[in-house]
Amino acid sequence: MEEEPSWDFELLSRVADGFVSFLSEFVDDWVADDLRVSVFKILLSWLLLSLVAIHLAWRVYGDTVNDMYYRQGTGQNGGTPDPVARLSGWEGSEGDHLKTHRE
Repeated sequence: MEEEPSWDFELLSRVADGFVSFLSEFVDDWVADDLRVSVFKILLSWLLLSLVAIHLAWRVYGDTVNDMYYRQGTGQNGGTPDPVARLSGWEGSEGDHLKTHRE
């Protein structure tokens, strides 16, 4: 049972070394200001701007969106309006009756 802690420590050490090497390479690229870093900065800025815009839009219109999908009332299906009994024109002649789900 003495082997398991050393294996866990070795795995943790490898993960930490990989993370540190990734960070050092990333910092070197960031300082060099090459094309990959410029594209990364643009994409990161776009992502952050989009998240801020979504947050602000949700704060302004969130209640309206919730009201559209979760209507208050006593209709069937949790507040949705009752279905239209007869649709217009092209569905059939006036004498035809719409089938229900039981037919």
